[in-house]
Amino acid sequence: MPPRMLPEPTPETRHFWDGCREGELRLQRCTSCQDSYFPPRPFCPHCGSRDVEVYKASGEGVLWSYVINQRPRPDMGTEPYAIAVVKLAEGPTMMTNIVDCPQTPEALQLDMPVKVSFSKQSDDISLPLFAPVKG
Repeated sequence: MPPRMLPEPTPETRHFWDGCREGELRLQRCTSCQDSYFPPRPFCPHCGSRDVEVYKASGEGVLWSYVINQRPRPDMGTEPYAIAVVKLAEGPTMMTNIVDCPQTPEALQLDMPVKVSFSKQSDDISLPLFAPVKG
């Protein structure tokens, strides 16, 4: 089975991937308008300011949208898996996978609270995945 295709960090995204490797979900926030955003970039997508900072996010959110992929992928196995959009507590949305629950519409409830976990793929890359909050 070929390995999963992994992202290649750039200078603009290095802080994000370093955080994932260290078990932290790191976002950026504009210091001018206070807007948090994702994906990483050197300027605020809301106001255009380049006065941005990196900070550790809570890693909490809700399942915003998803699709269950039924087609097997050599790098993901043969089981169906959810490709999801999670709305983070800090405001931005992030595309990800939902793990640690059945990959069915009954289990994947919209607005379900989720929490980030990290799946180590290589020495440099850990992917942020989200699982339902227990309880």
